Amino acid sequence: MHAPNPKPNHRRKPPRRSFFARFMLGLVGWGLALSLVGFLGLALAVALSMASLPSYPELMRSPQGQSVVIRAADGTELVTVGPSYGRWLPYAEIPPEMIEAMKAVEDRRFDWHPGVDPIGIARAVKVNFTEGGKSEGASTITQQLARNLFLTSTQTYGRKVREAVLALAMERKFSKEQIMELYLNRVYFGGGAYGIDAASRKFYGHPATQLTLEQAAIIAGLVKAPSRYAPTADPERARQRARVVIGTMEDSGAITPIEAKAADVSSVRFVVDQDQGDVRYFTDWVLTQLETLTDETVEPLDVTTSLNPRHQQAAEIAVKAQPLAGTQAAIIAMRKDGAVTAMVGGRDYATSIYNRAVTARRQPGSSWKLFDYLVALENGMTPDSPVVDEPIRIGNWSPKNSNGRFLGAMTMRQAFALSVNSVAVRLANQFGFDSVAAMARRFGITTPISQQPAMALGASEATLIEMTAAYAAIAGNGVEARPWAIQSITTASGRTLYNREPDSPRILVAPFVAQHMTNMLRAAVETGTGRAAQIGRPLAGKTGTTSSNKDGLFIGFTPELVAGVWMGRDDARAVPGLAGGQAPARVFAAFMSRALTGVAPTPLDDTVEVPAFGTEPDAEAYGITPGGELFNDGASGGVDPGRLDPSLQPDAPAAEAAPQRPAPAPAAEAAPLTDQWLEKATAEAPKQ
Repeated sequence: MHAPNPKPNHRRKPPRRSFFARFMLGLVGWGLALSLVGFLGLALAVALSMASLPSYPELMRSPQGQSVVIRAADGTELVTVGPSYGRWLPYAEIPPEMIEAMKAVEDRRFDWHPGVDPIGIARAVKVNFTEGGKSEGASTITQQLARNLFLTSTQTYGRKVREAVLALAMERKFSKEQIMELYLNRVYFGGGAYGIDAASRKFYGHPATQLTLEQAAIIAGLVKAPSRYAPTADPERARQRARVVIGTMEDSGAITPIEAKAADVSSVRFVVDQDQGDVRYFTDWVLTQLETLTDETVEPLDVTTSLNPRHQQAAEIAVKAQPLAGTQAAIIAMRKDGAVTAMVGGRDYATSIYNRAVTARRQPGSSWKLFDYLVALENGMTPDSPVVDEPIRIGNWSPKNSNGRFLGAMTMRQAFALSVNSVAVRLANQFGFDSVAAMARRFGITTPISQQPAMALGASEATLIEMTAAYAAIAGNGVEARPWAIQSITTASGRTLYNREPDSPRILVAPFVAQHMTNMLRAAVETGTGRAAQIGRPLAGKTGTTSSNKDGLFIGFTPELVAGVWMGRDDARAVPGLAGGQAPARVFAAFMSRALTGVAPTPLDDTVEVPAFGTEPDAEAYGITPGGELFNDGASGGVDPGRLDPSLQPDAPAAEAAPQRPAPAPAAEAAPLTDQWLEKATAEAPKQ
């Protein structure tokens, strides 16, 4: 028998999977592979981002630009320029109410998510899909911080991916407390305020360390739309938004229902922005000086200036009180040490930011005669020295007086008080036009100075601030007055960058020369062209009017304050009726009366004690030599007292000509200053 054949030994083939099953398995496999690659790629991207992130101290620095707070001398804030950051608050100093309010309204799961919020993303996707738009966002606080520090707000998927990667990297490099600290000190809250301290100071007038629950809720509500909800834009809308924030805090468990019910946002009061007005002329001038005093360009600056708010208000009121159609006006006030206490550079900063007090170069008219007479005083003449008002011709030029007449013999005091042109020109020619130019330079005039004869009457241009500083030097008994405005500069963190040290000013003229000059300036106000400037207290000053009434000036001082006023048109066209002794003098009086309210009057220093030559050790420093010989400092070459310029011949008989080097003489030799004489001298209102 044959044995049976054994059965074949083979396995049964498994049933073949369907195409769909194979597709799904492949999809899962590829998905896992791609996920792994994606995870590895994300991890690599996060690692690279971590390595490239700046250090925490570097992130604390302002990325948006520098802010500058400018204050008056009493600490009053005048203006904040640029973004405002306030003081950097460490996490431990931030009120818990502020932290919880921000978490509740911006990122409820901040404490546990890794930088991005998967739950928030899923919710946002669902809402946006349902509503067919982008009505719901899912950015965490960390993502918002990454965007603010490193990215733009462009709504693209690429930016969102970069934002997420940076957020993940930041969460791994910094702690939650550091991220919240960065966020609350850097996020924009509207009104130019970056960070909660700046926002608190801006909206409530106090540091963020003092924030209440209601105030914190208002600030937290601003992040969504700073320009829409900021109290500076719409206070009531800001309160409404805060109520939503408080409700959200209650829902999240950050506050209890009792605390939520007790919160009263309607009781919150906001700081009202003060109208900056025309003080911007002054603050703009201050800003131009900062770069010469500090090289700090990152940290916020706090600048204390010399400005006196009462003086500034008085100046702004005075400028608007004397309108002349088509004209501009400028005022600058300073103390005798040059500290500028008020500045108005035009009638309205909002319509013209051009600063006519500092920048404009205009002819000063007869206010320039200060330098003519200083040269004469320094060369031995006195206010009582006799002079003669008579025609004078230099080449083809012959100056006229504003009243069209010549009054004959008078004292130098009378000639100055009445702003007699012929006497000023004669003095300038006698002692040298270059001597007058050198005197102006000595007193701080930096603009080009013509040495043609007409310069004696103010034909050269100068700025109002320089002319006012020159008069301030006379008020200071001959000591230089350098205009200044900045007292100190500190950073927001309290680091002192600059503290002004007292100047070591030069002595420009001898005290007795300044006292003689003050005596004549007082006469100009009491009996001459500046009578409209009187304010019922000791005052000295001088008018100035240019040809065809294009410019009108009054510059004067009391022992406490010096001020200069200019009026005219920007296009330098004539202004009918404009004269230094009229509208500008009245503006000066209006300003001084208000600025000095409550300040006790003190006498002017015009009592002269002439030093005995030979015993005065500083005589040469003042440019005075025994015997009164002509002073020549090397830059000025006066006329030899014994030589008469042949072109300087009066139209009147030679016998009546004033001596070229008059010696001090009794006042009786000149016309007495009587009411009848003044009536004759001022029969026609002087324009100078």
